[in-house]
Amino acid sequence: MEIEVLKTAISNILKVDPNEITEETTFLGDLGADSLDVYQIVSGVEEELNITITAEDVEKITNVREAVEVIINAEKNQ
Repeated sequence: MEIEVLKTAISNILKVDPNEITEETTFLGDLGADSLDVYQIVSGVEEELNITITAEDVEKITNVREAVEVIINAEKNQ
């Protein structure tokens, strides 16, 4: 579920096809996202899943797999 919510947020912010996004997709290299884009994506995920992700955790995210791990950890800590 987390990855689908994340893919939807990525698609909405970056206007990319969610079917093209894999766990290995990188935000900077593959999607051309900057740090503001990543924060907007995370904000959408936080709202959808009613969780809070720390800025420290957001800064560690470079690809979709890492983002999913951060989301899962945030869910566990709620």
